[in-house]
Amino acid sequence: MLLQSAWFFLWGLLWAVFFMTDGFDLGIGTLYPFLGKSERDKHMMIHAMGPLWDGNEVWLVTAGGVTFAAFPLVYAVMFSSLYSALMLILFALILRGVSFEFRNKVDNPAWKKVWDICIFVGSFLPALLFGVAFANIFQGIPIDGEGVYQGTLLTLLNPYGLLGGVLFLCLFLVHGALWLAIRADGDLSERAGSLAGKLWPVLTGVAVVFLVATYIFTPLYNNYLATPALFLVPLIAVSALVGIRYFLMKKAFFIAWAASAATIVACTFFGVIGLFPNLFPSSLDSEYSLTAYNASSSPLTLKIMLIVVLLFIPVVLAYQVWAYKLFSVKVTDGDLAHEEMY
Repeated sequence: MLLQSAWFFLWGLLWAVFFMTDGFDLGIGTLYPFLGKSERDKHMMIHAMGPLWDGNEVWLVTAGGVTFAAFPLVYAVMFSSLYSALMLILFALILRGVSFEFRNKVDNPAWKKVWDICIFVGSFLPALLFGVAFANIFQGIPIDGEGVYQGTLLTLLNPYGLLGGVLFLCLFLVHGALWLAIRADGDLSERAGSLAGKLWPVLTGVAVVFLVATYIFTPLYNNYLATPALFLVPLIAVSALVGIRYFLMKKAFFIAWAASAATIVACTFFGVIGLFPNLFPSSLDSEYSLTAYNASSSPLTLKIMLIVVLLFIPVVLAYQVWAYKLFSVKVTDGDLAHEEMY
């Protein structure tokens, strides 16, 4: 049981790292038509995330791979139950990646406008739908004893699911605006920082409503009430959220962005800890729920994978820390002249 529990929290950690890293470029892409007032602004926004966005999505592949290898039954049921939503996310991410590459291939306003719209759609949809998917997991998915989903895509678009989508979207918008304030130069940086400040109260309000709705619609608080020490996790999330505002006022954008990253990680773990040991709970009957214990691979598989992860994940994390430090400097007009940088 110890191996299954360890892999449950590793699974949650990988999703948290993905949301923390890819969240800012999903946020920038969603803000693209609103902050990109000129061609220079648009170039700078793409350059701000250009060197990092594809590396960030490696964590999505890793999280999916871990689900498949460590909890194959969960992978099978999840990807069949949430098939429509996950395919929409996949196609949107593909569309976004293609847009970055194709936008500047033809110097034509109509051509660029099409790909500008694709950048927005390819960023907005994943930001919203990841939140919808996880909020539905928190409250339970209508799966029967055979693991068959008893619903449609519209079933997922319930009030609590949509509220989760809006929360994720707000988290990513603030995260993206802060990264843009760090990386952009001149007026765009100022506007991004100002927008982050305006979005913060919206994020805070949505987070409060989500916490109340979570108490009403889900059993996530049961683990916290059973072990009050776990309330430290949402307390960290609240403290980090307040820290965003504090450092924004001081125009310490990088520290504010780090606080935003901590908020996203803590919010993800709030859900993961509340779910434990459930990975894919059933809203029809708790007996049908898939847990870390009844849906895991063999102990030998988990043990071998754990050794591999403990050896290589620190290397990947070290590389990403180095990459973020390297690309935390301002994008200049000289950088924009290099087409290979997007």
